[in-house]
Amino acid sequence: MNKVERALISLTDKSGIEGFAKELAGLGVEILSTGGTAKKLRDSGLSVKDVSEFTGFPEMLDGRVKTLHPLVHGGILNQRENPDHQKQCADNSIKPIDIVAVNLYAFEKTVADPNCSLEDAIENIDIGGPTLLRASAKNFRDVTVIVDPADYPQVIAEIKETGNTTLATRFRLAAKVFQLTSTYDTTISAWLDKVDVASNPYLSGE
Repeated sequence: MNKVERALISLTDKSGIEGFAKELAGLGVEILSTGGTAKKLRDSGLSVKDVSEFTGFPEMLDGRVKTLHPLVHGGILNQRENPDHQKQCADNSIKPIDIVAVNLYAFEKTVADPNCSLEDAIENIDIGGPTLLRASAKNFRDVTVIVDPADYPQVIAEIKETGNTTLATRFRLAAKVFQLTSTYDTTISAWLDKVDVASNPYLSGE
């Protein structure tokens, strides 16, 4: 079992994150983050590396592209026991990302406003978040993925005991990811199905 070295934390719901991140830092885990999450962690006194510094590539397109990068997804998706994967990582300077704590743009809250426009709704469809979550859940044998702050204490307790979480915990957390992303996509689909295409100004013209 590999010891946890690095965590990527990027959250809309930031409840409890300072305590969780401080515990990780105290265990020698490097913290990667983005935007408001990075600021909140720095404000609490933590050392944080921006994902843009980690990748050497800036956030761009009004934040639409932040974590969509081979150094991020290669760090998540590589199989630690696969020699070919490890050689490719070494050849391309890909470092492992062992914990991913992410939750998603609040689409449901955004569209609950009766004055929400189609344009606002579209801008609140998360792309990077679900991609990170699905990649991490797919590689649950090696990556701990967290979408629920209620799981922070168990993750910390297991890392303190053995240097990593158990495979059973990683599998349980991965299953929560697919439940979340399924619900998230269903919510988006259901709302878009109600849009009156003929009369919506966002859909008029090219």
